[in-house]
Amino acid sequence: MMIKQPASVSFHFAEKVNLSNRTDLKAFIITLFKKEKKKLGELSFVFCSDAYLLEINKQYLKHNYYTDIITFDLSVVPGLISGEIYISIDRVKDNAQNFNASFKEELHRVIFHGALHLCGYRDKTEAEEMLMRKMEDRYLKLYFRK
Repeated sequence: MMIKQPASVSFHFAEKVNLSNRTDLKAFIITLFKKEKKKLGELSFVFCSDAYLLEINKQYLKHNYYTDIITFDLSVVPGLISGEIYISIDRVKDNAQNFNASFKEELHRVIFHGALHLCGYRDKTEAEEMLMRKMEDRYLKLYFRK
């Protein structure tokens, strides 16, 4: 008999960040997976610095450059998605400024971006990137329409 475990979203802070409405955001992330017809197990977000994420990028991906997000799919059970998403607060701040967006909007864009990666969306080609942006925009609009 399989025990049904509820979806779980957690936030961890290696770097201080103002993340309001955490309970609503967790529920919305679970809804995002449902809308994408994916079953969510456990998902952890870790908010960190550039230096912290650069070390992860070097160690696990063999990349020696800064990035705003790294998503690890840790799924073990087929059809049940689990993962860890690391987000550099430093990059999010810079990106917000570069894209003329608020920090809050850019932070949520990156949060949804990581979730969408776990749902199967990619961003390596121009076409994939366009679809990813479209989906990020869709979920940003849904989340902030409240």
